[in-house]
Amino acid sequence: MGSVAHVCAKAVNGNETGGKVISCRAAVLWGPKQPLYIEEVQVDPPQKMEVRLRILYSSVCHTDLGFWLGENESQQAFPRILGHEAAGVVESVGEGVTGLSEGDHVVPIFNGECGACSYCESRKTNQCERLRCKPLKTVMDSDGKTRFSLNGKPIYHFLNTSTFSEYTVLDAGCVVKIDPTAPLDKMCLLSCGVSTGVGAVWNTANVETGATVAVFGLGAVGIAAAEGARTRKASRIIGVDINPDKFIKGKTKGITDFVNPNECDKPVHEVIREMTGGGVDYSFECAGNLDVLREAFLSTHNGGGLTVILGVHPTPRMLPVHPMELMGGRSMVASAFGGFKKTQLPDFAVKCMNGEVNLEGFITHEMPFSKINEAFKLLAEGKYPVSLSRIAELDPQGNQSSNFFDWI
Repeated sequence: MGSVAHVCAKAVNGNETGGKVISCRAAVLWGPKQPLYIEEVQVDPPQKMEVRLRILYSSVCHTDLGFWLGENESQQAFPRILGHEAAGVVESVGEGVTGLSEGDHVVPIFNGECGACSYCESRKTNQCERLRCKPLKTVMDSDGKTRFSLNGKPIYHFLNTSTFSEYTVLDAGCVVKIDPTAPLDKMCLLSCGVSTGVGAVWNTANVETGATVAVFGLGAVGIAAAEGARTRKASRIIGVDINPDKFIKGKTKGITDFVNPNECDKPVHEVIREMTGGGVDYSFECAGNLDVLREAFLSTHNGGGLTVILGVHPTPRMLPVHPMELMGGRSMVASAFGGFKKTQLPDFAVKCMNGEVNLEGFITHEMPFSKINEAFKLLAEGKYPVSLSRIAELDPQGNQSSNFFDWI
């Protein structure tokens, strides 16, 4: 899931705004492939077991881009506030919320944890029965209503978070309290891309020292997967992408070899098998492309090779694998949010602060909120693995870029 836009809200004393409707600016999407308009919206106070956040930093991810493009018709709902990779502070909390209070530094997450269901109690999954990622969900659980409105009409929520707004309301189970000394501009990356990529290596695959790894798609998630493999001391990390510029960034995250499919005279999996003497131990598909997924699967070796699916795939195509192809010992599994549970994120944040995970280089751009459409453009062009724009003061106009439609 890769990243791009960033917004800083004006300082507001939570004691003055708690329990009241807040008017603020948000980037509203009115339909697929339409520009995001900066609108003044109303944000209701948090209800029972909910938290209202002041968003300080938010990045644009490939998942946001996919929803903007309308790749899955069943998931379309408009008007909507996108955004799910962010960091900020607690403005106020609703009835029954414990462990969070006004002023806490937090990271919102799309894959929450209620802490009470059988899923949360299990060590086998990070998928909470109630607060897991639900692309079709557009309202709050407590009352089936939205907390955003514009001129009295509801604006729908997105992936439990909706961070392209100066203020947003989430279920308390989707808010992670972090060390107040942690740099929020970097902690923003833990909401999605970095946690997803590193976690897939650490938690889902549990890559061991000396293993061989191939990463397909060097966006933010792919680069994070490479970083995760580096921290696990993988002996070889092969990056696969059609953009040669990404190898430059990838080398700083441990990538040892680069394969450009456009420069190969044979299928990529055959190239990788020749490079590794039969295939890699682990492959990570981070492109959201089923043809790429098949190449990733075939690039692993028989007798234990594992492919981890991280890309978000559009419907209605199905897995490009015949059941008999699994008989040789290869396997395939998907990973959501890198297998991290909410309760594991504070410790992961500390590891990032201590340098165990290198966050340098993931943020390549800082842009004002008013240029969020340009941030989407950068991401769509695939020029950078991740691009973060600062959610700084909005300009007086706060309008969409005039040349937005040049790249649709």
